[in-house]
Amino acid sequence: MAQVDAASEPIGLDAARVTAWFVEHLPDVTPPLHFELITGGRSNLTYRVRDEAGTRWVLRRPPTGELLSSAHDVVREWRILDLLAGGPVPVPPVTGCCTDRSVTGADFYVMKHVEGIVLDDAETVAAIPRPNRPTASRSIVDTLAVIHAVDTTTGPLAQLGKPGSYLERQLRRWSRQLTAGGVGPGPVWDVHELLTRKLPAERWTGLVHGDFRPGNLLIGTDGQVRAVLDWELWTIGDVMADLGWLTATWASADVIGWAPDPADGFLDVDTVASRYADTTGRDLDDLRYHQGFALWKLAAIAEGVAARFRAGAMGDQEVDIDALAQRPAQLAEMARAVLTGRGPG
Repeated sequence: MAQVDAASEPIGLDAARVTAWFVEHLPDVTPPLHFELITGGRSNLTYRVRDEAGTRWVLRRPPTGELLSSAHDVVREWRILDLLAGGPVPVPPVTGCCTDRSVTGADFYVMKHVEGIVLDDAETVAAIPRPNRPTASRSIVDTLAVIHAVDTTTGPLAQLGKPGSYLERQLRRWSRQLTAGGVGPGPVWDVHELLTRKLPAERWTGLVHGDFRPGNLLIGTDGQVRAVLDWELWTIGDVMADLGWLTATWASADVIGWAPDPADGFLDVDTVASRYADTTGRDLDDLRYHQGFALWKLAAIAEGVAARFRAGAMGDQEVDIDALAQRPAQLAEMARAVLTGRGPG
């Protein structure tokens, strides 16, 4: 039996079996391994892993408990990181993927640890010197443009695109998730109908991250993006969806919990959008729709997050369950305001 750190076995991991898998599949592993659940995650479970020699990795697996069949596919997430390795998009190098669920009850993948700061609250922001925060803002936008410049017309990615409208597929997918989750009539469904009626044509198709925001990036103290994380929702589709997501969350600190604030030295949301337009040559005519869609999708995700925390599937994390339960309606109303021209856009 592999050596394990008996005091370091967070929810979702069989430390002994995972350690044995590391030793068998990865080079130069010095057991025992130490596991730490990274708190704050609202979807896949993410762990820091360290061996006795000080080597560090990050491991991702789905939440525990019953899951919808199309959700939390970490093998698919590993695949895009593997395809992007060595290219212009900064991603953590992946070192292994396990589809043998006897190891720890679910698929998982492992990537190298990348140093960087995840901007998600005032404390983490303080680690970026104020003079470098405009640089961070520009680097975030430029990184998104690099993702959208990836060639999806040739090679492996060309085989992964689907015919038809990305937004139509997304609306269908998330409505199925809501139905399967038992979400009844209310603001989330009302905004779904509004989005369906206002659906724009897809003009620019490319690689879509699906959750591109500062909280899913590792940023150096120099302000440069070092790695893009959390590719769970990636697809080939309308790239404006990513810009809608970035700008909607950039301006939604009241429900997101933190967002870049010009008062703290970051660029304002209009400058962020303009930089993307200048960098890519794309106009922003449909941006308001994509911002509304982003807030609605975040509402749909929030429904699932609240359900998983209520079921105890996200580990021992201190959260306000009542606040989580209120977020879907808050986000849906924000989306409605943007789509009807009553909110920022």
